[in-house]
Amino acid sequence: MAPKRPIGAGVFPKPVEPPGTQKPDPASLYAALDLGTNSCRMLIAQPKGNQFHVVDSFAKSVQLGQGLEASGRLNAAAMRRTVHALRICQSKLQKHKVSHMRLVATEACRRATNAGDFIRMVRRETGLRLDIIEPEEEARLAVISCAPLVSTKTEQLMVVDIGGGSTELVWIDLTRVPRVERPRAIMRLHAGFKPADGSPFPAARVVDWISVPLGVATLREQFDDVKNDAARFALMSWFFEENLVNFAPYATEQKREGFQIIGTSGTVTTVAASHLGLRRYDRNRVDGLRMTSAQIDAVIRDYLTLGPEGRRADPRIGRDRHALIMSGAAILQALLRVWPTDRLSVADRGLREGLLYAQMSADGVLEDGPY
Repeated sequence: MAPKRPIGAGVFPKPVEPPGTQKPDPASLYAALDLGTNSCRMLIAQPKGNQFHVVDSFAKSVQLGQGLEASGRLNAAAMRRTVHALRICQSKLQKHKVSHMRLVATEACRRATNAGDFIRMVRRETGLRLDIIEPEEEARLAVISCAPLVSTKTEQLMVVDIGGGSTELVWIDLTRVPRVERPRAIMRLHAGFKPADGSPFPAARVVDWISVPLGVATLREQFDDVKNDAARFALMSWFFEENLVNFAPYATEQKREGFQIIGTSGTVTTVAASHLGLRRYDRNRVDGLRMTSAQIDAVIRDYLTLGPEGRRADPRIGRDRHALIMSGAAILQALLRVWPTDRLSVADRGLREGLLYAQMSADGVLEDGPY
């Protein structure tokens, strides 16, 4: 497969809270921080069996990429907001005495001309060292986070991670992998999209992958001057589809049987929560839910009917999500328009879980049991 052009990001069984009040050994704790275009998220966890227990977490909308589309730079206010959030993360890391950690930044920092200055500012004011990761690693981590949701009947898999500044899509062929091994074969992609030479394990074959520089924030900014809500939504959806034409599986004939799309992002989980009518978010009901294309379309039509003011007041959407939900829905609609499936698997997992899995796997602290 030819090298991918960077045009333009979780892990397995659900993380569960540790039982009782037992204090974990700091030496066994791992942290993963994901600084995206819109949000700053962190997990601190302890390996247990082939899973992990969440010890502490943090999530906040920082809008780091605000104005980036127009200026090409991170603005001062966005950087200050982000540093404030990172100070909270740093205090949690100190509190738990975490020594194993991976702290990464994605699309906004990949694109900003002053990203280096920002990374140095973070280091100076918080002591945290952020790594700006490449699109391929972001895509790979998103894929392995979804491994437990892969059906043993799946022959062709599409994993979609809708971020704030970019959207990663990975197409995987599982036909050569025995059914019972398919989720585990996805896990093994943490080492790279190409199987290791001489590997004794059946390999999942990555047909193609792409990082589109359009996420919920960047796509919304592109059409901010369109005042009509429905027109803006339609334009965003068709524009996103136009950016998929160089993706190898675009509009190819694939049989519905054996084809699975897994979506991981705040957009996908918000649409799922709206479908379920959740006024208070419940991860246990959302993660792993399978939605039909008709159910997704019904939620999107409801969003359009509500309009901007109605969406702002809708508790199913939330105050941090209402301004960006339609750009995310436009991306989701485009994906379902292009590929032959009438179902989407919802994943409430992402880059943080993938980072945790990669660290724990490299250190050999996860059991090699069934997922």
